[in-house]
Amino acid sequence: MIVSVRRLAVLTALCALGATLAACGTAPGPGAAPAPHAPRPARASAAPPAPLAPSRPPTLAPGPAGLTPVFAHASRTAGRTVALTFDADMTADQGPRAAAGEHFDNPGLIRALRTLKVPSTVFMTGRWAEQYPDQARALGHDPLFEVANHSYSHYAFTADCYGLPTVPEDRMRADVERAYTAFRAAGITDARPYFRFPGGCYDQRALRAVSGTGVTAVQWDVVSGDAFATDADAVARQVLDGVRPGSVVVMHCTRSAAPTTERVVSSVVPELRRRGYRFVKVSELIGTAGARR
Repeated sequence: MIVSVRRLAVLTALCALGATLAACGTAPGPGAAPAPHAPRPARASAAPPAPLAPSRPPTLAPGPAGLTPVFAHASRTAGRTVALTFDADMTADQGPRAAAGEHFDNPGLIRALRTLKVPSTVFMTGRWAEQYPDQARALGHDPLFEVANHSYSHYAFTADCYGLPTVPEDRMRADVERAYTAFRAAGITDARPYFRFPGGCYDQRALRAVSGTGVTAVQWDVVSGDAFATDADAVARQVLDGVRPGSVVVMHCTRSAAPTTERVVSSVVPELRRRGYRFVKVSELIGTAGARR
């Protein structure tokens, strides 16, 4: 009897010791459930990354009295950059000529720019986008290019502008906005807020009329002379003689009106690269701190 009592006391002590060890966090055996008072640690969950806000293309601040700002070239001291720009011209009344076989596009030029990997800005009329929607959409979705506004009709915004028909003052803003509508219809979802006046012709009245669209007007400081030219070498020399750091070069993307442009690009681009120039889009030039109005 005495032995049984002693054994019982020993067993009781061992049970108490085991309970104490369990309470101090002794790890449970394999497959054992955790103690009820020890909750499972919460698994850390990484928060999903916040979506990147789309970057807004750089523009210039409005001019005096809120007039549309005008950009012609970037700073001459900001590095050897140059922007090649191409006007995809087609006036609102040239549909019959296109139907008769006249080519207002230039696929060979675009292929050359892609082969040479030249970032470029295409100033497109809305009428051109309607005539060549597949090409317009391809340009708008190719990161090598950016599409900007060259009006819908390619009618002049001043009188006496290379013989172009004129847009009435009260229709100027609508003409710019109609071009953006044509771009969207063709599948261009990211047309730039840059506008080139047809013929480069503008005055205070025109700058005031389009100010509500929020565009920056883009001119140039190097005239290639490719319009209606037949001597590609002469055009190339004119470009090479005129380019300075930060230059904007105007050319054309229209086979019928500028048949030499593909050959000009194929000779000018390697030579300018040899001289240390880097080709950029107009948006990069406008985004530089030294942009000039």
